Amino acid sequence: MAIHLYKTSTPSTRNGTVGSQVKSNPRNNLIYGQHHCGKGRNARGIITARHRGGGHKRLYRKIDFRRNEKDIYGRIVTIEYDPNRNAYICLIHYGDGEKRYILHPRGAIIGDTIVSGTEVPIKMGNALPLSEEACTVWEGVLIDQKEESTSTDMPLGTAIHNIEITLGKGGQLVRAAGAVAKLIAKEGKSATLKLPSGEVRLISKNCSATVGQVGNVGANQKSLGRAGSKRWLGKRPVVRGVVMNPVDHPHGGGEGRAPIGRKKPTTPWGYPALGRRSRKRNKISFFFL
Repeated sequence: MAIHLYKTSTPSTRNGTVGSQVKSNPRNNLIYGQHHCGKGRNARGIITARHRGGGHKRLYRKIDFRRNEKDIYGRIVTIEYDPNRNAYICLIHYGDGEKRYILHPRGAIIGDTIVSGTEVPIKMGNALPLSEEACTVWEGVLIDQKEESTSTDMPLGTAIHNIEITLGKGGQLVRAAGAVAKLIAKEGKSATLKLPSGEVRLISKNCSATVGQVGNVGANQKSLGRAGSKRWLGKRPVVRGVVMNPVDHPHGGGEGRAPIGRKKPTTPWGYPALGRRSRKRNKISFFFL
């Protein structure tokens, strides 16, 4: 994605950048409205997630994360902007008349063909299981698995995205703009993946993934340039604890510019802000390596 600079005519445009303009003209049967979504409040109107609220109205685009149109070729018709994510989406027209949105793979252009299934080529945008074992899934349940391989084996080192965690549930990992994971090993019933965070995780070999990297790679290089642009995204200001009163934050208080008064920074609720493990102790997982 190309990053363009504004003409420096005002202070807000002097530091702002904008990506390549991608139009949005969604199909009516693939969108629906959202009511008070992502405002950071609960049912009583109390703030439960700080620094969230406001933002422009959005229509949600139904994205096909399952990729369950098996062995039916589809053609990329449009590449569109989606206000609900930083990745682009593309509209697919399948051979049976079905129309769906998927995440835009990096390098895919209008007119390219994609397909999902077990016997598909290792090509950008195609979705297939991580293993060479052919399996059949119906409503998330594995109902048939053949001993002999009849599928395309995904080679080690393949770049993938939109990865399933639970068989048949649809892709849940590696869906952000520019994200990509790497298939590094296969052993037994599991495949080893290296995620964008550097985490190494085991996934069932029957789970599916899409070949390639998510598009809009330069999304994290864009500069909003002004506070109002961030408010359009539904993000509210973040106030430093050192400028608050002691009743509001452990770092607050003092005369003038005072230090935090502690050995280490803390959260507004008194917990260590740096170096503390945040994962719940009772949430044990054997899939992390």
